Amino acid sequence: MHTDLVAALDVGGTKIAGALVDGSGRPLVRARRATPAREGAETVMGAVTAVLAELRGSPLWERVWALGIGSAGPVDAAAGTVSPVNVPGWRDFPLVERVSRAIGGLPVELVGDGVAVAAAEHWQGAARGYDNALCMVVSTGVGGGLVLGGELYVGPTGNSGHIGHICVELNGDPCPCGSRGCVESIASGPNIARRALADGWCPGPDGDTSAAAVAMAAHAGDPVAVTSFERAARALAAGIAATAALVEIEIAVIGGGVAGAGEVLFAPLRRALREYATLSYVQRLTVVPARSGADAGLVGAAAAAVRLHSGRAPVPSGMV
Repeated sequence: MHTDLVAALDVGGTKIAGALVDGSGRPLVRARRATPAREGAETVMGAVTAVLAELRGSPLWERVWALGIGSAGPVDAAAGTVSPVNVPGWRDFPLVERVSRAIGGLPVELVGDGVAVAAAEHWQGAARGYDNALCMVVSTGVGGGLVLGGELYVGPTGNSGHIGHICVELNGDPCPCGSRGCVESIASGPNIARRALADGWCPGPDGDTSAAAVAMAAHAGDPVAVTSFERAARALAAGIAATAALVEIEIAVIGGGVAGAGEVLFAPLRRALREYATLSYVQRLTVVPARSGADAGLVGAAAAAVRLHSGRAPVPSGMV
């Protein structure tokens, strides 16, 4: 029996996605459910179980040798638990144990979703060829992961690089994490939209109040929408500059739904970064969009599982 596939879960505040991923990073089988983020722990787990059941129903499942989970954080990889800020029903939830039980005891590796994206981008995305990189997900929340010295750096609990909860505004708005003025509390999609609405932005006839709708308005020149994205860009720039000063990253890669706004986000971000990244050793820092697309979380979860498990199990040919 060939055991050359890795199963992957991408667990976030909006959706729970799953896939069977081959050695070239190609998802062969997919499953997806909406995250019942405001429901209880078991209801959320029910969505995970449904995704796993769909994957296990594929004839390719017999080729799976491990499963990787990239979850919104914080996570505790050592304990196998997750406490996503945007899923209040899960606090210290034993996700690894529950998933392992559901898939018959195959090896399961857990990392933060930002770490998963870093694994994907370093493997075959915009950070490929860089030894020191910060890779970010800017979406419902703001996560991140680090590559340092050419290696994926997960830290003791799997949360290293979680830039979304760096404070960039000392007296800023409260963040669900318990702090104030975090990057996420300013630059996440819901907070971009919230700020635009609070400042007087009016949605179109369809009533869409998402960050994507704000981005469209900004592209059309709406000054309130533009200002909301500029504010988010400054928060991201401050967090990126602080990270670069601390660990000397060469490149910052930004993915997630908010990055889809394009130059409405990236142009003011690059301008703000020139103001914040002033030390000589960070002035050459490059900021680019992610390349691994909507599958980054899944491909990265699979890649992280292989990297973290490579010393304990055979690694299929072609895997990172």
